[in-house]
Amino acid sequence: MTQQPFSRPGAIDLSALKRTAPQGGAAAPGPGGAPAGGAGNGSAYSVSIDEQNFQETIESSRTAPVLLVFYSRTRMPESGDLADDLATLAGEFEGRFLAGLVDIDAAPQIAQAMQIPSIPLVVVILDGRPMPLLQDVVPIDELRTALTQVLQQFTAQGVTGRHAPLTGAAAPAADEDADEDAIDPRYAAAQDALGEGDIDGAVAEYQKLVDANPADAEAAAGLAMAKVLQRTQGVDLNTAREAAAANPDDVDAQTLVADLDMLGGHVDDAFNRLIDLVRRSAGDERNQAREHLLALFGAVGNDDPRVLRGRQGLASALF
Repeated sequence: MTQQPFSRPGAIDLSALKRTAPQGGAAAPGPGGAPAGGAGNGSAYSVSIDEQNFQETIESSRTAPVLLVFYSRTRMPESGDLADDLATLAGEFEGRFLAGLVDIDAAPQIAQAMQIPSIPLVVVILDGRPMPLLQDVVPIDELRTALTQVLQQFTAQGVTGRHAPLTGAAAPAADEDADEDAIDPRYAAAQDALGEGDIDGAVAEYQKLVDANPADAEAAAGLAMAKVLQRTQGVDLNTAREAAAANPDDVDAQTLVADLDMLGGHVDDAFNRLIDLVRRSAGDERNQAREHLLALFGAVGNDDPRVLRGRQGLASALF
C-alpha cells in the first residue's frame, strides 16, 4: 500500500469517507452503541467493517476499546488469520474490546481514510482516538498475552467499560465466577478514583490492598501502574526526552522517560532504557534504576514475554 504512515494518535479524520444512506435491512447500531451485523468467527464481540457501520463502530469506542484489524486474505493470507484470532479473543474477553475486521480489498476507502501504511495492522480506538498497537502476525497465545497487558493498563487508567453483545449474537453463558471477577468490589474504590482523575487516591487505595494481601498480583500491578501515572502527571513528553538525551546517566531523567514509554505502550523501549542504565551505572544509582525496572515488570506482569526478556537483559547487565 502507498498511503502515508499512520498518523499520531488523535481524532480520526472521516472526511475521506462518504457514508451512503442505509438501505432496507441495513445494519443498525446494536446494544450499547455496538454495530449490528455479521460478527466474525461467530463472536458476539466482532464485526466486519464497511462504510455503513464504520462510524457506529468508532462511536462505540466511547463505551470500551475497539480494536480494528486491517487485513487482506488475497495479498497476505496470514493477516486474515490474525483477524480470525482477534475475533476469537474478542469472544474470550467478553466485551472488554470489540474487534472490527477491516478487509482492505472490500473496504479500501476506510484504509485510505486511516492512512494505513501496510498490513497487517491492529489499531486501538478509545474515545474515537486511534493508537497503533501491532504491525506483525503473531501466534494467538502471544496476542492474548499482549491484549491482557493492554487491558490491564486501561483498567489502571480507569477504563473499565464493556461492549454489549452485538444484536442477533448469543450472549455468553452466565458464569458467576466471571461476573465476580468483572465487578470485584475490592478494586472498585481504586478504579473509581482513577475514573475521577484522582490518581493519588487510586495509589492509596491500591496500596491498602497490597498491604492487606501482598500476594494479590492484580492489586500489585494496579499499584505499580497507578504510580507510573502519578509520577508522570503534568510532565511534558518532549521536555522529558530532551532532558534524558542531554543527561544519559541521570537516573531520574531516564526513569521518567521509561515511565512515559510505558504509558505510550512502548514497553520494550522502557525496559531497554533502564537495562542500559543499569549496565553503565554503579552503587546507589544502579540500585535505583534496577528497583524502578522491577516495579515496571510488576506493572506489566511476570508472565508477559516482554518481562521475561527484560529479566534476561537485567541479569546480563548485572552479571
